[in-house]
Amino acid sequence: MRALSAVGYRRLGAIGSVAAAVGGWGAGSLPARDPWGLWPAYGPGVTAAAAVLAYAGLTLLVVAWWQYGRAGAGVRDTLVTLVWWAAPLVLTPPLYSADVYSYIAQGAMVIEGHDVYSVGPSVLDPGGLGGDAAASVGRNWTDTPAPYGPFFLILARLVTWATGGTIVPAVLGMRLIALGGLVLIVWALRRLAREYGRSESGALWLGALNPLLLIHVVGGIHNDGLMIGLMLAGTVLATRGRWVVGSALVGLAMMVKSPAALALLFIGVLVGRAATGPLVRRVAKGLLAPGLVAGAVAVAAALLGGTGFGWLGSQGVAGSIHTALSVTSDLGLVLGELLHLLIGSDVEPVKSAVQTLGLAAALGLILHFAWRAVNGRLTAVHALGLSLVALVVLSPMVQPWYLLWGVTVIAATEWRGRTARVLAVLSAALVYETHPSGSTPAYGFVLVGVVCVVAARLVRRERAVWDAPRMPDIRTEGDLRPRVRL
Repeated sequence: MRALSAVGYRRLGAIGSVAAAVGGWGAGSLPARDPWGLWPAYGPGVTAAAAVLAYAGLTLLVVAWWQYGRAGAGVRDTLVTLVWWAAPLVLTPPLYSADVYSYIAQGAMVIEGHDVYSVGPSVLDPGGLGGDAAASVGRNWTDTPAPYGPFFLILARLVTWATGGTIVPAVLGMRLIALGGLVLIVWALRRLAREYGRSESGALWLGALNPLLLIHVVGGIHNDGLMIGLMLAGTVLATRGRWVVGSALVGLAMMVKSPAALALLFIGVLVGRAATGPLVRRVAKGLLAPGLVAGAVAVAAALLGGTGFGWLGSQGVAGSIHTALSVTSDLGLVLGELLHLLIGSDVEPVKSAVQTLGLAAALGLILHFAWRAVNGRLTAVHALGLSLVALVVLSPMVQPWYLLWGVTVIAATEWRGRTARVLAVLSAALVYETHPSGSTPAYGFVLVGVVCVVAARLVRRERAVWDAPRMPDIRTEGDLRPRVRL
């Protein structure tokens, strides 16, 4: 492809985004019932053609993103490009996932007094509030309790109440929340990159302009965007010395999705390193203080939301559903089937044991990164990003957009280098795993493999571009110590 300017790649990506959006109107995650008739289901011919258009647009977007990162654009230009690429996805039906229908249905369940942590959307009256959303929920989640925290359910309830649960305005209302998460991500990435002497435009390229984020946060309306935005905002405040407010924001992020709690460990590293006095006092502050603040926020959200503390028992719900991207689940399933053939043992206990070992390995890596941060060999923020990636890789359930948990954090501290190269390749590839309708066809995994090979070869060929020009080294946490107020 002939090299274009940053503006040229912006236009190419915008064309791709428009094509993906138009394709989504025919092949997206369309509702089972839409009383307004704006997002009707089409025949198989139109749906197939729309899916082809969406895939073609997605490919243009990925190519434009990859090349844009090498075009040397500034912060303002990158922000304009983000608006150009995100705007076409704002008014589309849900793309690449039907999860937003679960959010709306769960908001209706809270309004009607159902326990969202013990029953699924199927309890809703088909003709009542949230009935259309419940009918549109993916079959794996119809009877599944909510794995989300009370703060997110408060937001879902507000959207459902304000829109009467009507599909189109309710979906668009949830998308506004997702866009709010994107704004927080952009705000936090710029400030973290500045804090650690990195390129703001580079951090935005990997962390916000990333097509995996665009299609799954803006298009797919996943609440991971809000979780990441709150977690990053809290981390920014903690690095600037305002760790109490930062821990409170992380507490809100936990009340969207629980993995955000990992940030408290690394905020604790900042607090502990900055504390004065005996070692025991410093360690106690680092280990306990951020958690107590976030815990108080969590309790307040549970009480104000009226959902209670059932979310504590529903965190393992998602892990009961097998996803092919989970290495530990796949390995456990294969090993279980093999032992079943050899000795007749049950498959599930073997699979569960391997999943548990995977989580134990993830915990070991997280503690390793935390120890390196304590010793100043890693910054706390970079260690957080690596820990989130480790958690995702070794989790019993992995979805493509889970990679964003770590990508957005690492983007602020290393948008170039070996880790960034791997994450960029995976980001470019994983967008193909999911069909615009939200299904996961077998050919999606083939496309992921092909793109991984192609992108890896490009990275090897462009090694000099990825490694130069080098930005200043990341500052050590010792440089931040005077900023942390106790």
